[in-house]
Amino acid sequence: MNQKDIALAAAKALDDKRAKDIIALKVDEMTVITDYMVIATGRSTPQVKALAENVEDELAKYEIFAKRREGLGEGRWCVLDFGDVMVHVFNEQEREYYQLERLWSDGTNELELDFGGEEGQD
Repeated sequence: MNQKDIALAAAKALDDKRAKDIIALKVDEMTVITDYMVIATGRSTPQVKALAENVEDELAKYEIFAKRREGLGEGRWCVLDFGDVMVHVFNEQEREYYQLERLWSDGTNELELDFGGEEGQD
């Protein structure tokens, strides 16, 4: 599984648990921190936690494990660091405040997400 496949699998895992506003960005030319960022919104504290846990569970099936995770205890925002892929799950207020996609999107680096619905929209 390459980095792009990992990012897409993470996005799919988020969609499976009904995350909102899922976006996957290729950021390798913008930062040395990571190659891909996946960003999503949960509707509540329990859902933010469930979304992050589902990403970890799904990627573990491919023997891909987070090197670090932060913020999971509070459930407002968490980041899962898979090295070349970072997954950010926010509640609605934190997502609006941090606006990571504004920081990391250049208008050409968004991956096409191909999973049925409206990328986690209602």
